[in-house]
Amino acid sequence: MKVSSAEFVKSAFNEAQWPGGGVPEVAFLGRSNVGKSSLINSLLGVKGLARTSSTPGRTQALNFFSINGRFRFVDLPGYGYARVPEAIRRSWGEIVTGYLAKRGDLVLSIHVVDSRHDPTKLDVQLHEWLIAHARPHLIVATKADKLSRNELRRHVGRIAETLSAPAGQVSEVVAYSAPTGLGRERVWRAITAALAVSQAPF
Repeated sequence: MKVSSAEFVKSAFNEAQWPGGGVPEVAFLGRSNVGKSSLINSLLGVKGLARTSSTPGRTQALNFFSINGRFRFVDLPGYGYARVPEAIRRSWGEIVTGYLAKRGDLVLSIHVVDSRHDPTKLDVQLHEWLIAHARPHLIVATKADKLSRNELRRHVGRIAETLSAPAGQVSEVVAYSAPTGLGRERVWRAITAALAVSQAPF
């Protein structure tokens, strides 16, 4: 897909602050410091649109971006950072699950994991939640350039087995590298297909 424009819309800390409906949305979710912002910036070919931070757990809001004026990317708060106070961790969970459960405009959830590590318990819980609620989703394993080809194949296989689909089917995992662009076309194909299913112009 050709990205002609990508603009920050707003940050939302609760449902009342979500942008108006009627626009298909693609959500990015995963652990803190897993590379969600770098993935978004890489897909859009824009540096610094989605803010990256050296301090995991900083982002506490849903950040909405308008793409080509036709659909939105939504960067959800990261989860699982131990140094964040428990009360804030709970509020983040409510923000994320509330959006995933209620947002009718959501056409695809991109579950971002780190290719260098096995999925955590929270990753597994999120994956199971998406399946249980029949939310279309794609697993993207970032930082693929940090591994050798053999290591990457082995790690991606382990991620796919851990985050298995119903009936024991192995989930599709897209290995991604923001610096090299590995996996970029595959992710865009999934996004384009989800938008097509929504019958929204894009």
